[in-house]
Amino acid sequence: MKYLHTMVRVTDIEASLRFYRDALGLELLSRRDSEAGRFTLVFLAAPGDRSAQVELTYNWPAPDGTAETYTGGRNFGHLAYAVDDIYAACQRLADHGVTIARPPRDGRMAFVRSPDGISIELLQAGDALPAAEPWASMPNVGSW
Repeated sequence: MKYLHTMVRVTDIEASLRFYRDALGLELLSRRDSEAGRFTLVFLAAPGDRSAQVELTYNWPAPDGTAETYTGGRNFGHLAYAVDDIYAACQRLADHGVTIARPPRDGRMAFVRSPDGISIELLQAGDALPAAEPWASMPNVGSW
């Protein structure tokens, strides 16, 4: 048995790509737009590590324009990624307009949310970095 991917339904594929690819830094592996099935599938992974992929599934609106809405459930917790520099990763996300819900005050862990509310945990690879401003004194924002 081999782990393949986690699928996340999204309501706006371009906003999701700006978050997952541009702000978070995942690598786009493939994209498939199905006219017949009225959906788009996008596969992404951390650079250099295709073993844990994320599949973004966008179900196109119905011909009458109605679209599905999704609500989060407590049965799904979060996606987690190790990063080489948690402060740089959080700064890149903030520079893309992403709210840092749980700042890396401890130099070890942070949380953000995707445009569809999926919680993303960032963990410092190796030992925690020394506490640094502005992160050390930032409060939590919302929930993660």
